[in-house]
Amino acid sequence: MTPHPKGKISKGRRNRRRAHDALRRPHLVTCPTCKNKRPPHQVCLYCGTYRGREVVEIEEES
Repeated sequence: MTPHPKGKISKGRRNRRRAHDALRRPHLVTCPTCKNKRPPHQVCLYCGTYRGREVVEIEEES
């Protein structure tokens, strides 16, 4: 038995396999305290609150 080379992958088949590789926009929610956009389930980088409580103390720049 001799080995058989793999067949050429057509451009259409290759591109269909890569259909899910596109970059997606990040999902952002509005912070109820400061109204800035932030990722869901994370501490707000602007006011330091999470679920209505201050978790991180943010230093203000002068």
